[in-house]
Amino acid sequence: MNKSEWIDISVPFKVDQPMAYFPTDPQRPTITRIFDRTKGDPVTMSQININSHNGTHIDAPFHFMADGTTIDMMPLDTAIGPARVIEIKDPVSIKMAEVAPYDIREGERILFKTRNSSYAYKTADFVEDYVYCTNEVAYYLRDRKVRLVGVDYITIGNHKDLENIKIVHETLLHNGIYIMEMLNLDGVKPGQYEMICLPLRMEKGDAGPCRAIIRPVKK
Repeated sequence: MNKSEWIDISVPFKVDQPMAYFPTDPQRPTITRIFDRTKGDPVTMSQININSHNGTHIDAPFHFMADGTTIDMMPLDTAIGPARVIEIKDPVSIKMAEVAPYDIREGERILFKTRNSSYAYKTADFVEDYVYCTNEVAYYLRDRKVRLVGVDYITIGNHKDLENIKIVHETLLHNGIYIMEMLNLDGVKPGQYEMICLPLRMEKGDAGPCRAIIRPVKK
């Protein structure tokens, strides 16, 4: 791969096709063609019906804090700059045994690549056994004062353990650490990258759908 190439690590929204969503969401996200030039309409136009956490998105502190900052208040360089992709081999969760040796440092943007990237996006159904982040790793990332954490499925926590979802989100968001969810790192090698990503500027938003791209840092 040419080291100057940008890699799109966001998950595409699909027109007139089913898309995966969290099981407690009230409805599946949809994008529907309401006008179509190929069918004789004067223009092509689509109706987008999603919530703020569908597809690749960034969680703002307001997602878990009534007085937290909203997505339109997120510093513009939160998800722009150096980022490190760390590959997790554990098939169940992101644990300290794998994370500790990387000596994560203050201000880093960390993107966790797990087995989710290679299989979870092959279906529009919710994948029950995705790899999630443990409480201990969330505490560690908080103590290391990272800037942003990215994961490669719908949520950073375990949907079968709502206490874990609460603890992980609150531990990070309450300390100003933004969370990127629904990344696709399939085929991306671990290492140092440049990243460009901005969420939609949704006023008073709890999260913002976004497009994220990375490219390897030249050595």
